[in-house]
Amino acid sequence: MAQQHTGVVAIYPGSFDPITNGHLDVIERGSRLFDRLIVSVLRNEAKAPLFTIEERIEMLRETVAPYANVEVDSFHGLLADYAMRREAGAILRGIRAISDYENELQMALMNRRLQPGLETVFLLAGETFSFISSRLVKEVISLGGNISGLVPPLVERRLRARLEP
Repeated sequence: MAQQHTGVVAIYPGSFDPITNGHLDVIERGSRLFDRLIVSVLRNEAKAPLFTIEERIEMLRETVAPYANVEVDSFHGLLADYAMRREAGAILRGIRAISDYENELQMALMNRRLQPGLETVFLLAGETFSFISSRLVKEVISLGGNISGLVPPLVERRLRARLEP
């Protein structure tokens, strides 16, 4: 028998390569907005990620452990289909800048077309985190820069082991 969920379930999808404190900010705030939040790593073989899916899931699980209503998963294919399989009524997305909004709006409208009952909720990035991206963090550390405070400590250790010059 299928498990019945009560309350609002949301999916926070992303590559999380690696998770940053900006992602963590969205997760923490999203955990207060939804009854259940599923942080899900997109399996996209077209990209060449720094960390494997398994490594990203492991880092996420360690990082979100304090949030009882947050779980970690992965998916491939259409987000709208995955959300319906997980009985989610909402997609959570973080917005850092106008350029993020333009792209996210297109995806939200397509997801709504594919699954009319699926809503997208945008959270503005916290001021402290509005400039952080996984790409930028990887670039800074690979060039010997300081990324303290931009990623959780366990992520910083893994990045240093993999990228430090």
